[in-house]
Amino acid sequence: MRGFNFNKIITGMLFMVLLFSSNLTAQQYNLANGESSLLVLGTSSLHDWEVAAEKQSGILVVNNADTGEIGQLAITVNAESLKSGKSAMDKNTYKALNTKSHKTILFKLTEVKEVKPNGTGKFKVKTLGDLTIAGVKKAITLDLDVSLTGNKATLSGAKKIKMTDFKIDPPKALLGTITTGDDITIKFNTVLTK
Repeated sequence: MRGFNFNKIITGMLFMVLLFSSNLTAQQYNLANGESSLLVLGTSSLHDWEVAAEKQSGILVVNNADTGEIGQLAITVNAESLKSGKSAMDKNTYKALNTKSHKTILFKLTEVKEVKPNGTGKFKVKTLGDLTIAGVKKAITLDLDVSLTGNKATLSGAKKIKMTDFKIDPPKALLGTITTGDDITIKFNTVLTK
């Protein structure tokens, strides 16, 4: 009887150690909106333009900080928080993105293809993920520069896409005399904290 209780206690302690150690390795970070930046850069027949995201949220789960192993990543941008500083341009942007029906832009990681160490706590990470814009979801590749220091994770990079790939008609202005180029670049520096 005593042996049985002793085994039960040992088994319980081992279970707690395993549970505790798995919690130590997987770390969750939440997007710090005030410290993060996301810019959309584009061209038009008149001049180059940019819009900045004012409201973002997201989560990053790092399975192993020593190896840069990412378990989960999802970033959401409030579509109507994209601001150019010009109200007419913002209206055209929201119309093109159909923000009445599609309030958010979402990137969700589906696979990590490669992780290369790039110095202490720094990694170059090749990923695949689903990008949803204006209700259209497409699989994209996304290269990330990842930095893990203390309680902070930083993801930075840039991605070129075509608006028409997401069934977005490039916005026009002044009765069509100003046209927007189809190619845009999304530049981001995403800061997440524990």
